Amino acid sequence: MIDYSTVGISPAVQAYGEKKEAELTARFAAIDRVAEANQLKVLAAMQKNRLAEAHLGTSTGYGYNDAGRDTLAAVYADTFHTEAALVRPQITCGTHALTVGLWACLHPGDEILSAVGKPYDTLEEVIGIRPSAGSLAEYGITYAQADPDENGDPDIPAIVSRINERTRLVEIQRSRGYSSRPTLSCEKIGQIIAAVKAVKPDVICMVDNCYGEFAEEIEPSDVGADLVVGSLIKNPGGGLASTGGYLAGRQDIIDRCAYRLNAPGLGAEVGASLGLLPSMFQGFFLAPTVTASAIKGAVFAASCFEGLGFEVIPRPETPRYDIIQQVILRKPELLVAFCRGIQAAAPVDSFVAPEPWDMPGYDAPVIMAAGAFVQGSSIELSADGPLKEPYSVFFQGGLTWYHAKTGVLMAVQKLVDEGLTLC
Repeated sequence: MIDYSTVGISPAVQAYGEKKEAELTARFAAIDRVAEANQLKVLAAMQKNRLAEAHLGTSTGYGYNDAGRDTLAAVYADTFHTEAALVRPQITCGTHALTVGLWACLHPGDEILSAVGKPYDTLEEVIGIRPSAGSLAEYGITYAQADPDENGDPDIPAIVSRINERTRLVEIQRSRGYSSRPTLSCEKIGQIIAAVKAVKPDVICMVDNCYGEFAEEIEPSDVGADLVVGSLIKNPGGGLASTGGYLAGRQDIIDRCAYRLNAPGLGAEVGASLGLLPSMFQGFFLAPTVTASAIKGAVFAASCFEGLGFEVIPRPETPRYDIIQQVILRKPELLVAFCRGIQAAAPVDSFVAPEPWDMPGYDAPVIMAAGAFVQGSSIELSADGPLKEPYSVFFQGGLTWYHAKTGVLMAVQKLVDEGLTLC
């Protein structure tokens, strides 16, 4: 038997984990089948666009005639089955990508409708839910939301009832953020879009796809989304992309996104790739299997912590539509211990003890554990949560299943060290 005591995990915790892993054999096989289908999809897109060694070069300055950059965008568009895509290292994070999409689509007097409750914390200041300089609200763009129903599912009648003559864009957040509602499947996203389009066909349906790419064999763009948006330091970067974001969708919308990211009249023609294309291409190629490893880690975490008596969302047997696992710990000291376990399992900064702090864009202190090769990379092993009721931790990532497993076991170990008894 492999000896996990070399990284500080006790034989009892290891034995507990091995028992839980053995119960998940069929579950893991199904995850691997999704990864296989998505791997073929990415490969086909790269072959269709005749990806060549010449496309792995670099550009500087204006970035005119960067064939590799444009080929990367075409690969994303073909993988997501959209007319066009914008994939750039100049997009700093998922929030930035979403902001580009919102500003590209909305004008003063328009209204944005959030279809499944309040969006992720960092978008609140972008929209103006929390006042901030430069928000959409400052430019006369208003906001409305439809809350999920009592089961956490999209409330289609409520969504439809909030559409009015000023509704220009419906924002659909696939993952839950720091809430406990279920992550949306592509099927449910498609139901929202169909209902919206039936009432007002010209409404733009934008999906925040962060954490969800390659969790299913299809993407939101396959069920009618006009625009899908995400970050390269989450699933599609495969752990290799060092920065960047993407927007994929209708050609006219992507053109406007390029004008908003760069400048009107310049658009997608400018933007140097700065030597980052090899990691962006290779990361995307690896993304289906890396995402599968992260999903296995999430299922394993759910099984382990449910077995210890904690409420977990989703439960181990629940179908997965993103890489995030919520564990409701109920006590702040357990939240801190969990995150310190994840940090202790990291390849980078494993000796650091994370502490809660007031992060920009959040309304409560947040503790984050992430000993990552890329700063803030959510596809690498990480865990975080706000220091407020019900003291939930949100676990995600793992470039390999084995590392994800180690992180979960270390989190269990830290809770055992706090006095928790193994079942």
